[in-house]
Amino acid sequence: VQLQASGGGLVQAGGSLRLSCTASGRTFSSNVMGWFRQATGKSREFVAAINWSGDRLRYADSVKGRFTISRDSAKNTLYLQMNSLKPEDTAVYYCAANGGSIYLPAPDQYDYEYWGQGTQVTVSS
Repeated sequence: VQLQASGGGLVQAGGSLRLSCTASGRTFSSNVMGWFRQATGKSREFVAAINWSGDRLRYADSVKGRFTISRDSAKNTLYLQMNSLKPEDTAVYYCAANGGSIYLPAPDQYDYEYWGQGTQVTVSS
């Protein structure tokens, strides 16, 4: 089972990026999935999560109104559209999937058993 995150890069403040996370080895179409991030020297923190049908979303306060999480179950892919990026958004972004124990999007990283390798997002001022 593998989650492959992509789409990171270097962008100026105010710019946008779209992250993707593709699952292989099994389908996560019925599972809660989420995005987390870890800046250098800081702990990993919750960014956003989505339930299996996409009608329940949850965001960290720091990204509300700027980031949008979505999924395409047919493609087994999770997305994170990031707009109005700020330098403080600079971090390695990880996608994660719950194994089936929860049904609502959750902010606790310990609810997620499967993790991608991370993609670097750097926002310059």
